[in-house]
Amino acid sequence: MTAFWTEPDYDDHEIVHFVRDRVSGLTAIIAVHSTHLGPGAGGTRFWHYADPKDGLRDALRLSRGMSYKNAMAGLPMGGGKAVILADRNRTKTPEMLAAFGRAIDGLGGKYVTAEDVGISEADMVAVARETEFVTGLPTEASDDVGGDPGPFTAMGIFHGIKAAVAHKLRRESLEGVHVAIQGTGSVGGGVARLLARDGAKLTLSDIDEERAAALADQLGADHVASDAIMGVGCDVFSPNALGAILDDEGIARLDCAIVAGGANNQLARAHHGAMLAARDILYAPDYVINAGGIISVAMEYLCRRHGDPCDINEVRKRIAQIPTRLEQIWLESERSGETSDRVADAMAQKLIGR
Repeated sequence: MTAFWTEPDYDDHEIVHFVRDRVSGLTAIIAVHSTHLGPGAGGTRFWHYADPKDGLRDALRLSRGMSYKNAMAGLPMGGGKAVILADRNRTKTPEMLAAFGRAIDGLGGKYVTAEDVGISEADMVAVARETEFVTGLPTEASDDVGGDPGPFTAMGIFHGIKAAVAHKLRRESLEGVHVAIQGTGSVGGGVARLLARDGAKLTLSDIDEERAAALADQLGADHVASDAIMGVGCDVFSPNALGAILDDEGIARLDCAIVAGGANNQLARAHHGAMLAARDILYAPDYVINAGGIISVAMEYLCRRHGDPCDINEVRKRIAQIPTRLEQIWLESERSGETSDRVADAMAQKLIGR
């Protein structure tokens, strides 16, 4: 692996920590982009990378995105992310999770972790046996703050899609608005259910085609193969799977007015925001619209650290502010002529002192 500081996604990250535990077989990367506003906070991704450099790229890109996300959400947290490099069989053992917890603890609170792709609440409980710098832990009651952040992420995306439809299509209702959803897991599935409740017309896809088909049957939606969803004619394309899908080829395939979804790092490279704008497609910057989950787990962590009670209504109130931030970005984009992703980046960079 080449030196991380020569990678194109390295952005003056404060910490890039490579972890190797020979006994358990753990290989991981922990990246902390900024602690300007507080400890770097962001989930752990458990994924098999054909090339370990792709894992490094994810850690660098995702941790920077978390700096921006947490700043734009008004949280006193910096940005961090971890990736555990799984083998082809996705082997995950208690010993690996324990070793990972010790690695986090060794950073002394500069990084706080939670669930992400491939990591469950139960995994976080295992990690929490080794370190206090963990959040997203199971809760006893449905109205407690904490646990799986997916439903809160979905809630914020739903609010953001409504805002985008109002801004671009001048429609206050989602009745009959056609949304093509890529990914029907915890986040995408939650978004689909909320949209269906408001009368949106849905087309669903997932790499797990049976899961997409089952949800489509449940909601009265259509479903297509995962490699066809980006070409579906629709009002809103909502990516809720893995990132970097908005590249030259992907953008050329789009047949929509709006891109608004929860996947992280949707733009493959910086110039792809301009490509969306050139096609007159309104883009909701991913780290703004998908902030609901980190709002939930950050507030859980902060309340626990300070010994304060946590009000789930305060979490919902903060998530409901996502449309206001998006509207500010879109209006500034129209005023300045800059693309919405660059406007959001400039706002976030100012907040983290860069």
